[in-house]
Amino acid sequence: MPLFEVETDSHILITWAEDEDAARAVVAEAYPSDEIARLTKRPRDTWVISKGALGLTNTASDPCAIARECLSRSSGDKVNAIRLYRMETGSDLEHARKAIESNMVMGW
Repeated sequence: MPLFEVETDSHILITWAEDEDAARAVVAEAYPSDEIARLTKRPRDTWVISKGALGLTNTASDPCAIARECLSRSSGDKVNAIRLYRMETGSDLEHARKAIESNMVMGW
């Protein structure tokens, strides 16, 4: 059975349904006053929600882990790792440089 994502003016529902009409019926039954804004048939039978996108991860507490991950993703390229670190943490250039260089010394 296909998986559908249905966005209304107040909710986002993820439901299995035979077709779009059946998915609309699920919404009408559960939230009769909601208007459907978007209905999408998902390409796979699973749904994944990124905890990072929801702000549920706390990676800011371990700057070394972030620096090592950036070094790994950049294959050890220091300049690229600094750029990635700045993007991940919002740090300024000097802070990012120190974090990356100190982890390079430790042998990330």
